[in-house]
Amino acid sequence: MSTTAGSTDGSMDHLITSPSPSHPANHICALCRNFYTLGWVTGTGGGVSIKHGPHIFIAPSGVQKELVQPGDMFVMEHASRAYVRNPPVLKPSACTPLFLAAFDRGAGCCIHTHSQWAVLVTLLVERDALRQQGSAAASTAELLCFEIERIEQIKGIPKGQGKQGMLGYFDRLRVPIISNTAHEEDLTQSLEAAMERYPDTYAVLVLRHGVYVWGDDVQKAKTQAESLDYIFRLAVEMRRLELPWTDHNTN
Repeated sequence: MSTTAGSTDGSMDHLITSPSPSHPANHICALCRNFYTLGWVTGTGGGVSIKHGPHIFIAPSGVQKELVQPGDMFVMEHASRAYVRNPPVLKPSACTPLFLAAFDRGAGCCIHTHSQWAVLVTLLVERDALRQQGSAAASTAELLCFEIERIEQIKGIPKGQGKQGMLGYFDRLRVPIISNTAHEEDLTQSLEAAMERYPDTYAVLVLRHGVYVWGDDVQKAKTQAESLDYIFRLAVEMRRLELPWTDHNTN
């Protein structure tokens, strides 16, 4: 990814200035405030990025998400990977390489949350792997996958890139899980590998960390993120009640 510095003198502020609430700079701020109330982006964690034309708008790192303002936005040219707007003092999001992986596959918006339900689901899947196959399987999270079926909210998830329609009640939802790393950007290779292995997925869970969700546009990405979080929470409660996630699942 290019490290070319973008404008810091305000000359590119027209890119983030608009009265429209649907403009990416304004929309990201609204999403961050909403996700903060859901507990998805506490402690400056998580992030949101939107692709708009040739540009990618990215919320900054290290800023409390409920306080993010349009002037805090980084703007990158997708084709060159060069920042064309680089706010002074602030740092680009460490999630940026992972957002780019989604955009390179046609996404219009990518959301990263630290949802507790997403984290708990990865822990439950990891524990299942330990019980069923031993420590060798659980130590390689690339082999892990959250699976669930016969849940109505699965209908909120598309069948896959280039496929028409949404998953159905009787379809099995699969969300791959990758190992966590000490630095966010180091997740990129594993995320891309999961995308290749599960080409129909619109999300990747990160073990003991959270989830990345993307969609063709902002509305679809938000819908999918909300649907998945509902499913993750339901899955945790189902496990507590000793209810199986699939017909062949062993609790």
